[in-house]
Amino acid sequence: MQEVKFVFESSEKSNVSGKCTWESPSNIALVKYWGKKEHQIPANPSISFTLSNCKTTTTLHYTKLETPSKDFQFDIFLEGEQKDDFKPKIATFLKRIAQYVPYIKDYSYKIETSNSFPHSSGIASSASGMSALALCIMSIEKELNPSLSEQEFIQKASFLSRLGSGSACRSLEGDLVCWGTHKEITGTSDLFGVKYPFEVHENFKNYQDTILLVDKGEKQVSSTVGHNLMHDHPYANNRFNQAHDNLSKLIGVFKTGDLSQFIEIVESEALTLHAMMMTSLPYFVLMKPNTLEIINEIWAFRQETGLHLCFTLDAGANVHLLYPEHEKESILAFINSKLVGYCQNGHYICDTVGFGAKQL
Repeated sequence: MQEVKFVFESSEKSNVSGKCTWESPSNIALVKYWGKKEHQIPANPSISFTLSNCKTTTTLHYTKLETPSKDFQFDIFLEGEQKDDFKPKIATFLKRIAQYVPYIKDYSYKIETSNSFPHSSGIASSASGMSALALCIMSIEKELNPSLSEQEFIQKASFLSRLGSGSACRSLEGDLVCWGTHKEITGTSDLFGVKYPFEVHENFKNYQDTILLVDKGEKQVSSTVGHNLMHDHPYANNRFNQAHDNLSKLIGVFKTGDLSQFIEIVESEALTLHAMMMTSLPYFVLMKPNTLEIINEIWAFRQETGLHLCFTLDAGANVHLLYPEHEKESILAFINSKLVGYCQNGHYICDTVGFGAKQL
């Protein structure tokens, strides 16, 4: 599929002003996307659980200009506070998508956004934030083109989201979303995310994700910097092949409900992501001492109880604990008795695999 499909064709319909609000969740990758080509094209395919409680709510106010602007006119507010330091990233996003949504230069904007989780702490605020903003922009397009189907709307919103933050294209739908072409998964594309199309065992329904906030501060290394380090990485090609292989294995895992193999793949993916950062030039250690303590506690607990608790990590110190719903009571008791002490100020977030974005 070519990108030209997503170019908006002119419409006689015109909006004077209005507003729209979308709520979009974050997601947690099981097979990690790490490394990209030009135009936010992933170097390998990925798959993620869409979350429910970790989300961004964005309201976009738009007002028609008398004449289209050469630049983008907008103000952005986070939790009610004006955030001019966010403007360069948003401006870059708008510049990238302008050829596909040329009407955005016809308006000035006020962007009001809020997160249900700490910003820039490794819980993919860019994924939920960029997808929510892309959905708001697509709401303007829907008014200009009422014949736009729901599938076309979501697909283009995912396409636009990708140009703001790669993983954002996996946040629009649920509960499992793939991004990146994979030969065994129908309909996958490098241009947008797609719902996982195959059978998923009951073991993975309402899967739990408890996020241990080891470090709620700004990320040590931005995702953009981390991805760029893959360009000349000595182990990059093997890593990309590993991602394809692990995604192939997950097809069988999701069908049979094999939780033991699921744990093996997910934890290997998490550790590989951090290994790539530790073996790049320059190199980074993104885990904190408490991250390692938590991992060791998880391994000991799993060996002692036989319960199916596992961890995954994004590019930061926080730990996502993944486990089936039917083991929730015992695992939450373990978290509160053994793991909460490793969290900054004892903070953690309980989440569940969810069903994507919604308009408010």
